[in-house]
Amino acid sequence: MLQHKNKISVTRLAEVLKVSRSGFYTWLKTRHQATSREKAREVRDVRVKEAFERSKSRSGARRIRVELHEAGYSHDIKTISKSMKRQNLLPKAARKFKITTDSRHKLPVAPNLLDQNFEASATNQKWAGDITYLMTSEGWLYLAVVIDLYSRSVIGWSMSSQMTAKLTCDALKMALLKRGSPKGVIFHSDRGSQYCSHAYRKLLDKYAFKQSMSRKGNCWDNACVESFFHSLKVESIQDEVLMDKKVMRENVFEYIEIDYNRKRRHSSLGYLSPLNFELKNVA
Repeated sequence: MLQHKNKISVTRLAEVLKVSRSGFYTWLKTRHQATSREKAREVRDVRVKEAFERSKSRSGARRIRVELHEAGYSHDIKTISKSMKRQNLLPKAARKFKITTDSRHKLPVAPNLLDQNFEASATNQKWAGDITYLMTSEGWLYLAVVIDLYSRSVIGWSMSSQMTAKLTCDALKMALLKRGSPKGVIFHSDRGSQYCSHAYRKLLDKYAFKQSMSRKGNCWDNACVESFFHSLKVESIQDEVLMDKKVMRENVFEYIEIDYNRKRRHSSLGYLSPLNFELKNVA
């Protein structure tokens, strides 16, 4: 009708095609307007993009779905995935990182008390620690962390240009301070010389901690800490311009204390952050 209306009357065209004139004129006025379905999709795309940007480009469809559900918007995974694909919203991707453990020493090692059982029924039952390296424009920085396996919260951490026993001791001291110096915690780590050192074992003994160590060369024995390091590097470091040491320290502080502990959702915690999981479950 649109094509021929200048040659044939709209009335005649409507009779031949068996449609109403009023319907044609209504379509003519509104044909460039978005349908209600298209409008709903546009609104949904905005919500998904805003949630993605709030996560600093870290969240995939599952985490975004939980966030939108908490805000009162119920969308399934497939719908959110399509929205992300349509908008080219790609979560930061992973790459492999090197292992830093130095187990070539003659210091005593502890048995593997944890044996890959990372479950805990309360805080301060099982802690785990490890060290990773961070490349800066001024050379290496080493990061040691202590994680409470109950909530996956990073409760202690320390950074240094040297990978020494002091580095790991400082991270443990922060954890002890934050948690009120509990006694009898199982502390798990790899067999690195820093964790086998006299200084570290002395600190553990002071609080009657039970020391546990991974089997040699088995990263799965400390999978929770390895997972944290993976998240840190993928989500906060690998796509950034090479930082100097000061900026790296600031970046790690922000990731641990603000993004990871307070905001990052864990599937193992029912998509709650470590802080919210503890607030919900710890009396």
